[in-house]
Amino acid sequence: MTDRDAISTPRQAPRTEPRVTYVIARLERAMRRQLDEAVRPFGLTTPQYATLAELGARAGQSNAQLARRTFMTPQSMSEVIKALDSKGFISREADSSHGRLIRIELTSAGFTALSACEEAVEVVESQMLRELTPREREQLLADLKSCVRMLGAGFAEM
Repeated sequence: MTDRDAISTPRQAPRTEPRVTYVIARLERAMRRQLDEAVRPFGLTTPQYATLAELGARAGQSNAQLARRTFMTPQSMSEVIKALDSKGFISREADSSHGRLIRIELTSAGFTALSACEEAVEVVESQMLRELTPREREQLLADLKSCVRMLGAGFAEM
């Protein structure tokens, strides 16, 4: 680039607002800290809570399915499963139609832990959304799901 190119190249005005991606990243970090604090009193980590929540929504998943749906590596999920099993929150059973596949389900203790965590997480979510009207909350959820869908990461249109 010559001095002349530098002079004739228009510069963008500085941003007055942060990028959406920056705000989402800040929100994700703040949310993770809040969730960690919310589930810690129940002896859980956020990945363990996320796994319980996923199993509460869809029982009988495999380690690989849980890893994909909770954004963890299969190796990390194995550690989470081991911890949840040692706490008595899950049961594992071989799939009757596929002997190598292990299906994972919540135990009654797992459902109890999930219920307690859900109440704590609801407090965090309510705090985050308290300045929004019910209609704005609905719109925010729809917009965020659209963003996820546009990046090919789920929430396919029904």
